[in-house]
Amino acid sequence: MLLGITVGSAFVAKPELEVILGTMLSSSFAIGISTGVSVYEAEIMEREKRTVEMERALLTDLEDTEIAKLVKTAAIVISLINFITPLVACAISIAPFILAYLGFIEVQKAAWISIGATIGTLFSAGVYIGRNGKGNAILKGMKMVTFGIIAFLIGYCIEMLI
Repeated sequence: MLLGITVGSAFVAKPELEVILGTMLSSSFAIGISTGVSVYEAEIMEREKRTVEMERALLTDLEDTEIAKLVKTAAIVISLINFITPLVACAISIAPFILAYLGFIEVQKAAWISIGATIGTLFSAGVYIGRNGKGNAILKGMKMVTFGIIAFLIGYCIEMLI
């Protein structure tokens, strides 16, 4: 998403930093809220199903127990992580544009730095996923970068057509 915003708004004839910054921030908050709420609802539903299964197996009501409290706490923590993740990605991608806004670098240079930082973030996320799962961590990182570059190229081609 952030690569698309960078391509769509920073590589135009007269890029407007306020538009770039506002779009990146508002989009990241919107995605964070959307995924946070969606994940919370899905986690609560899944954990409630597991709790019902445990209640049946134990032949007891688990309401008002530590298990019930843990179910809600886990759902909240997981949804907060999903809310914060796009904001962290935004902070990384937006930093060069803040430098441009403050007059330290030009907008196009900020865009290229932002693209590099975003691709680096994608690689790091892929490596992290790869280390925690099965398979080659570097390969997972490269897959994430490949999809990021594909997204960038699609956005760039669309921008060139418009």
